[in-house]
Amino acid sequence: MFKFLVLLLLLTASFGAGYYMGQRPVGSIQQTVTHLSEKLSVSQKTIAELEQSIKNVSRNVLDTTKDIEHDLRRRQGLLDGKSHVVQAKAHVFDRNFGEAAKELGRAEEALTQAASGDHPDATLRGLANQVHGLRAESGKGQLIQLKALNELQQALDKELNK
Repeated sequence: MFKFLVLLLLLTASFGAGYYMGQRPVGSIQQTVTHLSEKLSVSQKTIAELEQSIKNVSRNVLDTTKDIEHDLRRRQGLLDGKSHVVQAKAHVFDRNFGEAAKELGRAEEALTQAASGDHPDATLRGLANQVHGLRAESGKGQLIQLKALNELQQALDKELNK
């Protein structure tokens, strides 16, 4: 009896599998598999394109961030230098030439730091040399002229407005 039931079950399974395969010819199954593999390869191409696009965007963001950081450091150095030059002008008005020379030294240091780094800036280096010249004149006992300080301040303003 048990053998008969197993045989009946096998015959039913075989008939069901044959009927299913008859309803879906082998060609349509192969087409379905081919279509799915094409979609998968298109998806993989799309994923590769997206990865490349993300890499490009990341590279652009990084470059932009570096440029912004460089510009920020440059502007901060210019502002610090201008601040010290204005302080030096105030000390010259008060006839306190020693303090004016110290402020010019601080201005030179701020401009030198802003000029150095990843992207050396020749304009800032020139302004730092100009400040150094004024400070050297005051160190030799010569009076610092307001005209020279005004010209220096205007040059710093010009650079800040770029």
